[in-house]
Amino acid sequence: MSTAHPADPAHPADPAQPLRLLLADDQALVRGGLAALLDLEPDLEVVAQVGAGTEVAAAVVEHRVDVALLDIEMPGLDGIEATVALREQGLDCAVLIVTTFGRPGYLQRALAAGAQGFVVKDTPAEQLADAVRRVARGERVVDPSLAVDTLAAGSSPLTPREAEVLREALTGATVRQIADRLFLSPGTVRNHLSSAIGKTGTATRAEAAVVARDRGWL
Repeated sequence: MSTAHPADPAHPADPAQPLRLLLADDQALVRGGLAALLDLEPDLEVVAQVGAGTEVAAAVVEHRVDVALLDIEMPGLDGIEATVALREQGLDCAVLIVTTFGRPGYLQRALAAGAQGFVVKDTPAEQLADAVRRVARGERVVDPSLAVDTLAAGSSPLTPREAEVLREALTGATVRQIADRLFLSPGTVRNHLSSAIGKTGTATRAEAAVVARDRGWL
């Protein structure tokens, strides 16, 4: 069931009130810079800032957030996982992913998770503010160049298990360590790695993991 904002005069359901924003980024300087830029807009107000994806949902409820601006790479839950958590809890706030990493696979995963927008951090301040307003109205906003790259790249060819194995491979784990962490046999891990190597056109599991990460498939 959707959790609607309570009808009260302080909530920006009244168009005269500014949109209430949450910034989630594990880099305090980035959060502060974005907050300073967005607070210059008379119709936008940054009401909360958090440094981890695990803090997002609680902050959205506590501060009655209208739009959550989420980085992808954060501790605990990443921005895409935090978006999933918001949707699973039925929270109404719009989500705009604002990230350094404009990877095609990230865009696909973010939109599938329920984000309304996806832009990169070097987006000009005026365009970022406009993107916030548009997702608050229910529109979808995607960085145009990233949209083109995503269409060209296509969907991830990896199965969920192959992606899981490659995420472990990124840490430098051995086959035995990956098997232990994922409760699989070493043979099964090798099969998944072999398949992933073939799909990424690489020669080693380390190369496959890096390619998959850089394409946003992990």
